Amino acid sequence: MIPEGSLLAAHDLRKTYGSTPALDGASFSVHPGEVVAVMGPSGSGKSTLLHCLAGIITPDSGTITYAGRELSAMSDAERSALRRSDFGFVFQFGQLVPELTCVENVALPLRLNGVRRKAAERTALEWMERLEVDDLGAKRPGEISGGQGQRVAVARALAGSPKVIFADEPTGALDSLNGERVMELLTEAARSANVAVVLVTHEARVAAYSDRDVTVRDGRARDMEHAV
Repeated sequence: MIPEGSLLAAHDLRKTYGSTPALDGASFSVHPGEVVAVMGPSGSGKSTLLHCLAGIITPDSGTITYAGRELSAMSDAERSALRRSDFGFVFQFGQLVPELTCVENVALPLRLNGVRRKAAERTALEWMERLEVDDLGAKRPGEISGGQGQRVAVARALAGSPKVIFADEPTGALDSLNGERVMELLTEAARSANVAVVLVTHEARVAAYSDRDVTVRDGRARDMEHAV
């Protein structure tokens, strides 16, 4: 049921909203350091799959296993703690905290896990340098471009040393040039740190940065391996 060596795996997930099935027997797995693109048209269930895998929403049935533990056996508090300690997130519009500087945004996951401010901001600046935005540390999100903001968001997702990053349309609000650079930096940094990436996208050029494609259609997932 669980593919050998997988870090995160789901089997036969079903989720219905009212009378509309969002997931109808979807299965999925990702290994450490692997980048998997989840593709499909709008309304196919790909974002619902990501939210279930991340423990944000609970499927009606099926199993999700992370590092040998079933998410359904965890309390809400345990799942919240898991998201803080082991998961990182990148969204379409970055969702940076506007009142904080960029370095404070990147340091936020560390601060929430009890790391002292100076140490957290030192780590944050190291990741910002890798994402080519270390010169923006003192600026606030409203003072930088969309492409810069997404790089800051990627740095924030990586700063807490996650095991899995969930990226939901991370280039959807960017032009093609900025989108490609964000994907290059995200996948290079994740692979070098052995971080798995679950990437939701509807764009083939974004999925090309992944190791595997999983296509979701009518709530079902179909695995399609391809060479990078």
